[in-house]
Amino acid sequence: MTDTKVFNPSEVRAGLFYGYIVVIAATCIMVVVWGTFHAFGIFFKPMLAEFGWSRAMLSGAFALSMFCQGVFAIIVGRLTDQFGARIVMTICGFLLTAGYLLMSRVHSTWHLYVVYGGLIGIGMSGSFVALTSTVARWFVKRRGLMTGIIMSGSGIGSLISAPVATRLIAAYHWRIAYLLIGGTVLVVVTAASYFLMRDPARVGQMPYGGSPADQGRSTGTSGLSVETAIYTPPFYMLSVMFFCFGFSMFAFTVHIVPHASGLGFPAVTAANVLAVIGCFIIVGRLALGLVGDTFGHRWVFVIGFILAAASSLWLLQATEISSLYLFAAAFGFAGGGMGTSQSPLVADIFGLKAHGLILAITNLGFAMGGAVGPLTAGYLFDLTGSYQVSFLGCSVFSLLGLILTLFLRAAKENPSRTLGHSPVL
Repeated sequence: MTDTKVFNPSEVRAGLFYGYIVVIAATCIMVVVWGTFHAFGIFFKPMLAEFGWSRAMLSGAFALSMFCQGVFAIIVGRLTDQFGARIVMTICGFLLTAGYLLMSRVHSTWHLYVVYGGLIGIGMSGSFVALTSTVARWFVKRRGLMTGIIMSGSGIGSLISAPVATRLIAAYHWRIAYLLIGGTVLVVVTAASYFLMRDPARVGQMPYGGSPADQGRSTGTSGLSVETAIYTPPFYMLSVMFFCFGFSMFAFTVHIVPHASGLGFPAVTAANVLAVIGCFIIVGRLALGLVGDTFGHRWVFVIGFILAAASSLWLLQATEISSLYLFAAAFGFAGGGMGTSQSPLVADIFGLKAHGLILAITNLGFAMGGAVGPLTAGYLFDLTGSYQVSFLGCSVFSLLGLILTLFLRAAKENPSRTLGHSPVL
């Protein structure tokens, strides 16, 4: 499973750019790991009914999972820079499989927090950083589009997992559903991980759209070190922007299905709202990935935060299913675009020398937002019996993210000059 072998050019068929195989393999992994992870909200009601826990208590397991995901992603980022995504994702696949299989045996809160919060959180830590950092090494041109294709896997996963999980729970039991999820993760992730290659030099190729000079960039010899990056303003601005994004993204991912159910819609209809979010995440990944390649990835975050703020306010008065679908379309489109542009934006600002580690550290903000958002929404619901305050808070955080994004251009001038790049944002 090691990714350290250096291949001869003759080992790659003439005319085949191996980067596309990396994209396909990474997309398959994203479909499975993020689809199953986003399905947590589908398990809310059956688990609440069986155990009588509060929404805050159940949301706390998801919050812990996001926290572990963010912290361990820093380790994953370092390992990815050194060894590549193949071995990293294979290990993460086994951890996720163990976590989902053990979820079928949960009987107390400490079981839930150890298994979902700890084991699954650690397993998920490689699913974003390792895959997007690897693709950034394979593509100079079309980096945003290829990242968007990979990240669309999470939307495809949500689109599939929401109705599938709902039907599995209805037909069998939520415990059986987790057993089936664990088996799926084992097969897909371990198989697809075999095809992940660290960078083009391993197969005697150059990054797509690159020159011989870009060969050094793809192998991690060009760009800022972590020690330099942490002294620049964009490092902290990105971390807060990603926090704001994560807060809203996962507050809605976890609680939109319980919210729709609370409005009186059947379980399948409520799950469809999450599926619509997943569908438009896919659209946003691809459409805004192209926007990022053309106009700069900062503008993707400008568009994304505006749509996220507006859709959060819209949801405050949405009571019809058509209104919920409209929210899901706008919010999914925004979240899809911003998720796609995280890795390319870090590469634009800091280069690829320590891309995996810098992305992991700044993405810790996203993970912390993803932890705090659902937990806060669950706590406020237990306190007030409504999600209204939570939805308003999501809008406020989106506006804060928008303000920071608008100031990012001037803040990145020093890193850009250090790298010798012209401003691209």
